[in-house]
Parts: sequence; structure tokens; C-alpha cells
Amino acid sequence: MIQLLFTLIFAEMALIIIFVFKTPLRKLVIMGLDRVKRGRGPIIVKTVAGTVFVVMMSTIYSVASIHTRWVDEGGDITPTDQILLAQHLLEASLMGFSLFLAFMIDKLHHYIRELSIRRKTMEAVKKQNRAFEDGKGGASEEIKTLEGEASALRAKIRQLELELEEKAKEASSAEANAGALKKQSEGFLLEYDRLLEENQNLRSQLQSLDRTLSRSDSKKVS
Repeated sequence: MIQLLFTLIFAEMALIIIFVFKTPLRKLVIMGLDRVKRGRGPIIVKTVAGTVFVVMMSTIYSVASIHTRWVDEGGDITPTDQILLAQHLLEASLMGFSLFLAFMIDKLHHYIRELSIRRKTMEAVKKQNRAFEDGKGGASEEIKTLEGEASALRAKIRQLELELEEKAKEASSAEANAGALKKQSEGFLLEYDRLLEENQNLRSQLQSLDRTLSRSDSKKVS
């Protein structure tokens, strides 16, 4: 029993030393403990730990009973009781120490797993931040390009607005000239009508004069 407990304690101490130093062996041990904690592994480990705890409490009770009998007998204790007392004390101490080391191994395994998970999470966050910064740099370049295109379009729009204003001024002046020409043509038409009417009047007067002259000539001949 004592040799088994010493073997168990040395194995637990070796596992703790492996946990302390970052070596490839630690990864194998962690993977092994991960597999142990899956399925029915935790139930088996808790059962073994409970059994060791019950045996330790029984050993402590035996030590207490031997001590009580030693007190009741007035301080006289036989060599056999002394050997049993020392053996039980050693067994109880070894079992308690083995349970403590098992608890330490479980906590170390838990903390190492949490630390590795957090490191992986931090690395993933860093990668996302780098990708975001790279995308932000590319987006900033695209934004600068778009801003340049927008400024060029604004300049073209201003130029077109100026040209539109010039065309509007030319159209208004052309409309004014067209109105003046229209009025002038209307005046010319009125003047043409007046001249045509005067021409007709003059022709009628000339025809009347011709008739009068022809009549006077006919009278002289007769």
C-alpha cells in the first residue's frame, strides 16, 4: 500500500513538473488529460478520489482509535500499536498528499487550457485587427480615389454651369435680337404696304391723266 502511494505521488509530481516546463511532452500530457476528462472519465476519477478519501478517513479513524486506547491505558503502548500507528499515519499522510497533488494537477490542466484558449482568441483577434487595418488602408485609398473623382466631377459641373450661363446669355441676346428683327420686319412690311398703296394710287392717277389726255387729243382731231 505504501509503495503504491509513493509511486502515485512520484507520478503526480512528475506530471506537475511536466506542466511547469513548456515542452512537447506537456502537449501530449494535456491531450491525454483532455481525453480522460471526456465521457465517463471524470466519473471514474471522482470515484477513485472518493475511494481514496474514504480509505484515508478510515486510516485516520484507526489512528484516532489507537491514540484513544493508548490514553485509556495510561500511556502504555505496545510495539505493535506503535508500528500500526506509524504505518497508519504514513498512509494517511501519503493519501492526503496524493489527493492534494491530484487537485493541483486538475487545476494546472484547467488553467493551461484556459490560457491556450485565450491565446488563440487573442491571436484570432489580432488577425482580425490586422485584416481590418489592411482593409481600412485599402478602403482609405479607394476613398481618396473616389474623392479625386468627385472633385474632378465637381470641376466639370462648374465648367458646365458656366457654359450653360453663357449659352443662356447668348440665347437671351438672340431672343432680344430676334424680337428687334421681328419688330423691324413688321415695320418693313407696313412700309411696303404703304408704298404699294401709294404706287397703286399713283398708277390710278396716271391712268386717269392718260385718259384725260387721250380725250383732249381726240377732241382736237375732230
